[in-house]
Amino acid sequence: MTTLVENFPGWPEGIQGPELIDNMKKQAARFGASFQTAHLNAAELGARPIRLTTSAGEILTRTLIVASGASARWLGLPSEHALIGHGVSSCATCDGFFFRGREIAVVGGGDSAMEEALFLTRFASKVTLLHRREGFRASKIMLERAIANPKIALRPNTIVEEVLGVEDHEVKGLRLKDVKTGELCELAVSGLFLGIGHEPNAKMFAGQVDLDAEGYIKTTGNVLTTLNGVVVPGVFACGDVQDRRYRQAITAAGSGCMAALEAEKFVEAEGH
Repeated sequence: MTTLVENFPGWPEGIQGPELIDNMKKQAARFGASFQTAHLNAAELGARPIRLTTSAGEILTRTLIVASGASARWLGLPSEHALIGHGVSSCATCDGFFFRGREIAVVGGGDSAMEEALFLTRFASKVTLLHRREGFRASKIMLERAIANPKIALRPNTIVEEVLGVEDHEVKGLRLKDVKTGELCELAVSGLFLGIGHEPNAKMFAGQVDLDAEGYIKTTGNVLTTLNGVVVPGVFACGDVQDRRYRQAITAAGSGCMAALEAEKFVEAEGH
């Protein structure tokens, strides 16, 4: 869903997300990679070989790299979905630059939302932080930083009813609702950032590898998966499915390289 990517090394003018992925795929194909697209229905990670049941049939493999990423949590509004990549974003570090000198809004009440809002003040002229409850879940220090920042305005007890600008293909504002009074109003902004967290795409592997409290795959040695603290043979995880901190394309690519090298070492050690 990413449009212009401007923070990936080697592309000084930026590159469209789908084009970057297509280039990576072509480069892998040049070195002999083959591709099969399917939905994963079940996985037996403890089996040797590892057994995957997919919509295209069964796959048996000596190694598996889980790189299923994490999905941003959205509000679920049709207008929000229509404007993703056109003013609606879940990544301040990816898209904040595009809103230099503009007024924008951030939705959320935890540390993630505070971090997004504080980061965005580097570019935006004003950041309105919207939260559906009276109290914020953020840590005391993060909340104090947001309150002290003159560019940030806090609006509790407020939800987004609609993102305006679908017809113009860019965010023009927000229709807001006061959850206490039911009163509706409009807020003129050029961007909407979601700071309500991410959900790692790892539910399929629950019970077969260790997950943390938020569902991210736990790793040791950067990319080695574990079950009850013991390394799971031949199963590696990389990228946003195990990285709750950075969540950047370049860090995901780097950990993907680590996983590939570890997978290669594993099959060599088995004599293949």
